[in-house]
Amino acid sequence: MDPRRRIFVPTHFPMKAALATAYGGLNVIRIAEVPTPSPKKNEVLIRIHASSVNAADWRLRRADPWFVRLVFGPFKPRRPILGVVFAGEVVETGAAVTKFKKGDRLFGWTSIMGLGGHAEYIALSGNGAFAPMPSDMSYTDAAAVPFGFGTARHFLSKAKVSKGQRVLIYGASGAVGSAAVQLARSICAEVTGVSSSRNVDLVRSLGATEVLDYTKDNILSHRDRFDVVFETVGKLPFKTSLALVKPNGVIIVGSEMPSQTLARSFTGKGGKQVTVIGGTAGESAADMQFLADLWQRKEIRPVIDSTYPLERIAEAHARAESWRKVGSVVVTM
Repeated sequence: MDPRRRIFVPTHFPMKAALATAYGGLNVIRIAEVPTPSPKKNEVLIRIHASSVNAADWRLRRADPWFVRLVFGPFKPRRPILGVVFAGEVVETGAAVTKFKKGDRLFGWTSIMGLGGHAEYIALSGNGAFAPMPSDMSYTDAAAVPFGFGTARHFLSKAKVSKGQRVLIYGASGAVGSAAVQLARSICAEVTGVSSSRNVDLVRSLGATEVLDYTKDNILSHRDRFDVVFETVGKLPFKTSLALVKPNGVIIVGSEMPSQTLARSFTGKGGKQVTVIGGTAGESAADMQFLADLWQRKEIRPVIDSTYPLERIAEAHARAESWRKVGSVVVTM
C-alpha cells in the first residue's frame, strides 16, 4: 500500500467525545473517553477539528418533538455522540477508498442518522456528503457552513426560487436564515429579511434588499406580496405565512419535522392555493462542493455567533437553543 495513503491512529486508544446517553436538558451532556473508530475498507478516518451545535443537535438531545424517539430510540439515544456536521482532516483510509488520501481537508455532514460529529475522530463512508475544503478556508468557517447553507440550499432549490422573485426569510439572522439570505441573493432574488432590531444591519449586509424588524414593523401590512415565504425558526404562525405569500406561491416551513409538515396537508389554507415545503434537508457531496465553490468566489460567508472548546459543549448547547444566537455556534476539538 502506498504509505501516503495511510497513517496509523492507535484505534485501541480512547478519544474524547461529548455524549448524551439520555434525553433531557443540558445535564445529560458529558465529556467521556470512548474507543477511536477504526475505518472499514470503504471508509475514511477523519480527525475532526471543528463541528457546530445546531437545532438538529439540541432537538435530538431533548427529543423535541416526540417524533425523535421513534427514529433515534424510544427511551434513550441509540447513538449518544451527537453532531451532524464536521470539518477535519483525513488521517487514514480504508483499502477500497481511492477518492481521498491522508491529509485531505474535508467538511460536510456526518449524516443525520449517523451523527458522531462531537468527537475527536469519526469514520465515514468515502462516498459521504462531504467535499474538500478550499485551501484558505478555516476549520471554524467550514464547520459553520454545512447545516445552515446546506439546509437553506435544499429548501430554496426545492421551492425553485429564481431571479426576480420576492422572497421573505423569517429568522434571517440565524444559521439557516443568514445562509438563505445570501443564497437567495446569489440567485438574484429580491430578498426581504425579518429579524430583531439588533440584527437589522447584519441582515442588510448579507444582501437583503429590505429588512423588517418584527419588534416594530407590522408584517401583516405586506399581505400577498411574496412569491416565497421561508420560515426558518418556528416562530412565525402558519396563518401569517399564508397571509404574506402570493396566491400560488410557496411556503417553506424549514424548522418543522416531517410529521408536522405532513399535518399541513390536512389543515386549512383559507382557500388560498399555495405549495407547502418542509421536512428534513437532503445531504450530498455535490451540495458541499457547490458551497465550497461559492465560498471560494466570496459569494457566501458563514456568520458565527460564538466558538466553544469541546469541554464546554454544554454551554454551546445552551447558546444554540437560547433563541438569541446569531448565525452558528461552533465547537472546536
